[in-house]
Amino acid sequence: MTLVGSQAVVATAQLELSELEPYRRELTGYCYRMLGSGFEAEDAVQETMIKALRGASGFEGRSSVRSWLYRIATNVCIDMTRQVQRRARPMELGPASPPDESFLGPLRPEAPWVTPIADGKVMDPAGDPAEVAMQRESVRLAFVTALQHLPARQRAALVLCEVLSWSAADAAELLDTTVAAINSALQRARAALAQLPAGGKPRPLDAETADLLKRYVDAFERYDMDALVKLLHDDAYQSMPPFDLWVQGADNIIAWMLQPGPSGCRGSRLIALGDVNGCPAFAQYKPDPEGGLQPWGIQVLEISGGKIAELAIFLTPLDPERLFPSFGLPLRLES
Repeated sequence: MTLVGSQAVVATAQLELSELEPYRRELTGYCYRMLGSGFEAEDAVQETMIKALRGASGFEGRSSVRSWLYRIATNVCIDMTRQVQRRARPMELGPASPPDESFLGPLRPEAPWVTPIADGKVMDPAGDPAEVAMQRESVRLAFVTALQHLPARQRAALVLCEVLSWSAADAAELLDTTVAAINSALQRARAALAQLPAGGKPRPLDAETADLLKRYVDAFERYDMDALVKLLHDDAYQSMPPFDLWVQGADNIIAWMLQPGPSGCRGSRLIALGDVNGCPAFAQYKPDPEGGLQPWGIQVLEISGGKIAELAIFLTPLDPERLFPSFGLPLRLES
């Protein structure tokens, strides 16, 4: 079997971890699209590597190491999807709430939320610009969330063929099915995605966008709501997993930020993360009553038409021990 980007067939069945590591980043991207969780994607790739090393004696070299790893990763992801309900975002769980803290509800860290991942973990930013643009689009939160509506094997077929450019024949061999079945799965998957709400496309980081982000950081760190509201689309929305609550409308977002609890973010510091899920992102550290700054959230900003269309803020209670470290961030900053 010949696959796009495949390495030469390995003649020996004795594999070393060093032979598998070059595939970690692309496998992480594949598993992330399959699972909708940055944490689970990395766990799935680690499990794939372990299974590959343990099963090296059964690798006979009839296919590439790459396609063999994808087969293992696919099975790992399908097994993992059987263990949790479909991952989602707050916007799928109910209507927008008034910007009133009494509607916040309980933390739901156990809920299967779609969670973010850094672009650098799933794609090579120095790669072909057209390829990087396509990869960025395919890890956007809206697209990854939409993928979770598909049955696991349909999801795998769509990601393999539409995102990774595998042929239907290669995808059929990996999934132990026929080309006709793959084409049918792709048709059903496309039809299902077409029925879902479309999200706005993120804007490339040009000079105008860079200036917008600079003004956003300045307004947020000063907690200047008059300046911040001017940077938002009138129908922008904000979500904050692991809370169900989300608010829509620039005025409502500002009103929410001035509620007693959210206003505790006054005095926060934002650290630029580069791209996360194909969009500009920041780590937010807020004042700790005991001194210094504590990690509070990963902010992912969707930008279109020169303004911010969405603020997706993933709060530390999602996974206090792993959320910030997964982006290489410390668990404390000095004031």
